[in-house]
Amino acid sequence: MISQPVKYAGLCRRIALILEYDGTNYAGFQLQDNKPTIQGEVEKALTGLTLNQTRIHGAGRTDAGVHAKAQVAAFGTDAGLPCDTFVRGINHFLPTDIAVQSAYEVSPNFDPRRDAKSRTYRYTILCRSTPSPLEERHAFRVEKPLDVDAMNCALKSIEGIHDFSRLTVSPEPGTTTVREVFDTQIWEDHGTITFEIKANAFLRHQMRRIAGMLVQTGSQQMSMGSVRAILDDHSKTNRQSAIPTLPPQGLCLINVAYEDFPPNEHKT
Repeated sequence: MISQPVKYAGLCRRIALILEYDGTNYAGFQLQDNKPTIQGEVEKALTGLTLNQTRIHGAGRTDAGVHAKAQVAAFGTDAGLPCDTFVRGINHFLPTDIAVQSAYEVSPNFDPRRDAKSRTYRYTILCRSTPSPLEERHAFRVEKPLDVDAMNCALKSIEGIHDFSRLTVSPEPGTTTVREVFDTQIWEDHGTITFEIKANAFLRHQMRRIAGMLVQTGSQQMSMGSVRAILDDHSKTNRQSAIPTLPPQGLCLINVAYEDFPPNEHKT
């Protein structure tokens, strides 16, 4: 049984949530007309709990079909519920493929997108000749083995500050396509290849195009010279190169790091 919220007279609190979700059945995080979204479901759950319409703001706008282990979202409220009640109460109203993992009271100025110091995404590739109805919900399948050492060389080459204009789609006019990649990791376990990238921010479809580049490298369709050219040649004629954008189901937002959030868990 969920208790009714207590109101703080004239006092607005700001609450930050850490969300986990399976994005398979959603048109992305951000609200869209007549389509199910993560933001829409969380806002409906908050309305059910607090009896007030509430707008949340997320750290990242994950695309349709993309998952999250630790998406961060924040909202303002005058409900006097403790944070653990927000967790239980919101989860009570959410569908089973979305869950609040934790909630914290934060500064009124906390902005989950602008205050983020880094974001870490993971992409999973399943190497097997036959379909896997269970695993392919969260992985992209290729039928032949891939050269993980070659993929690692390509992945390490993107570390540092680069212009990723050839590894994104439809960049907004007047915005920069330069991003800084802090760290990369790749590993293989029983035919499943997983790689992670930690960066200050990501461009639209950047992770999925990097995944496409790595699959081409691992299948010997792309050389390291071609990988370096992708990072070095930013002419408009080469932006729409033949790098595939892999499907969304293999992609997951793993972590968003801040200077002082979560409280007492400082991570950058």
